[in-house]
Amino acid sequence: MQCWRARSVAGNAEFEHMPTEHSFHEVRFPTDLAFGATGGPQRRTEVVTMGSGREQRNARWAHSRRRYNAGYGIKTIGDLQVVIEFFEERRGRLFGFRFRDPLDWKSSVADIAIAATDQLIGAGDGNTREFQLVKRTGTAETGYVRTILKPISHSVIVSIDEVQLEPSSYVVEPTSGVLTINTPQPPQGGQQIRAGFEFDIPVRFDTDEIIINLSQFEAGDIPSIPIVELLP
Repeated sequence: MQCWRARSVAGNAEFEHMPTEHSFHEVRFPTDLAFGATGGPQRRTEVVTMGSGREQRNARWAHSRRRYNAGYGIKTIGDLQVVIEFFEERRGRLFGFRFRDPLDWKSSVADIAIAATDQLIGAGDGNTREFQLVKRTGTAETGYVRTILKPISHSVIVSIDEVQLEPSSYVVEPTSGVLTINTPQPPQGGQQIRAGFEFDIPVRFDTDEIIINLSQFEAGDIPSIPIVELLP
């Protein structure tokens, strides 16, 4: 995917090519406002009804995609100014950013502290040192495995066969969620590598304009500020 940025030179519009790797800002949408947002996962399923009345269902997306409306977190004029400034820095839909999902932001359930055994992220083979952080939900037969791309690096704790590692024994890439284990020997065959962590979601604004009627806002009208997840 390629991104393009418009600029004006001598009154004429030009476009600058922007590589995908530069189209994401590693900054987080204001957390206090994110926790007032509404939204959640979305899937796309094609349902075909046969002449007999029976259905055939096909999943169009392999992964769910989360959508939010951050407008519900805005309560004051000050909040509104903060969001507009953040929106302008991201150039509307152009640059992605981090977002803290108010309901799903760590490896454990909401009311339980994270632990080094929360999520199975791989098994040792005596050679591999790099493992992608993931979050598994559901049962083994029908569960869903979600790739975690934007972990909070200082929050990550790791275990091998349920024995917690020292923080100096691993490194986490905060922009990709790849964990590298640097123990003297890589995890051996059959050993389970697990991790606990907090994480953000890579998102972008899903609009290039924010329209605010100040009198209606002061009367309780909620501005629409759509945000959509960026899939890997």
